[in-house]
Amino acid sequence: MNNINKYLLLAAATSAVLFSCNKRTSINQPQGKVKMETVAIAPKLAGRVQKIFVSEGQQVHAGDTLAILDIPEINPKLQQTSGAVESAQAQLDLAHNGATSEQISQIDGQLDAAQQQLLFAEQSFKRIQQMYRDSLIPAQQFDEVSMKYKAAAAMVKTLNAKKQEILKGTRPEQIRMAKGQVDRAHGATNEVLQAENERYIIAPADMLIETIALKVGELALPGYTMINGYETSTLYFRFTIPESKIHNYKVNNTVTVTVPFTNISIPAKITAIKQLARYADNTSTSPSYELGETTYELKVIATDTSKTTDLFQNSTVLLNNK
Repeated sequence: MNNINKYLLLAAATSAVLFSCNKRTSINQPQGKVKMETVAIAPKLAGRVQKIFVSEGQQVHAGDTLAILDIPEINPKLQQTSGAVESAQAQLDLAHNGATSEQISQIDGQLDAAQQQLLFAEQSFKRIQQMYRDSLIPAQQFDEVSMKYKAAAAMVKTLNAKKQEILKGTRPEQIRMAKGQVDRAHGATNEVLQAENERYIIAPADMLIETIALKVGELALPGYTMINGYETSTLYFRFTIPESKIHNYKVNNTVTVTVPFTNISIPAKITAIKQLARYADNTSTSPSYELGETTYELKVIATDTSKTTDLFQNSTVLLNNK
């Protein structure tokens, strides 16, 4: 019985020593967390979720389609812009091609008729002018014939100018105006096509899907986070160090990070040291109690990323003592 008690006491003492050693190791080694940059994916346009291609916890790559939205307003707008493009292009073609042969024939016919009227008006004016000089007709009648002659001459001049304009073709300003209308219609079409592309929710980087906030059939609003995840290429380790120990670490120092539950050692480098914000710090120059310590954050990045592929967000890691 005494031997059994001795063995039990020895086992208890050994366990106590091992526990004490492990506890001291945990305390002496700074503890940190695995961190990755958060990615919040939100749609640009409002629409209902038509299909989701990923699930929570899935690893995706940049450019993968995560979901598709149904935006029914796009098709009618695309039809409108297509019609605007066709109409504007027709106006531009008309400006480039100028008048048709039929239009030229029409203006020639109008000009011939106007010239005949001018000839008749001129002859009438010459006859009545002599009679007016001989006082055979009143001044009113002479003025009427004179006015018709001048109107016929003006009509011929106008039709001649119109014919010359047709023969020269469309003015450059009108062509530029028609071209501007075509460019404007194409711009509206491209805007609709861009909206069509916004239906597809695309992964912006290699990432691990954490949460999917919406389900199929639900309404996704612009700017509302639809999918959350972590950008796996941004993995780093975050350690909190008190002021009394921060001087043991320098930026660009090489360190070793250990995963306590797998005993994996990861070579790493300190890339940044910054003070953590604290509220209600004692800022008196003559404090009446124990000196308060400022806390700092170490940002540590692995130099061998092949050993970080199986790490999870917020998992615990240890930093080897300096």
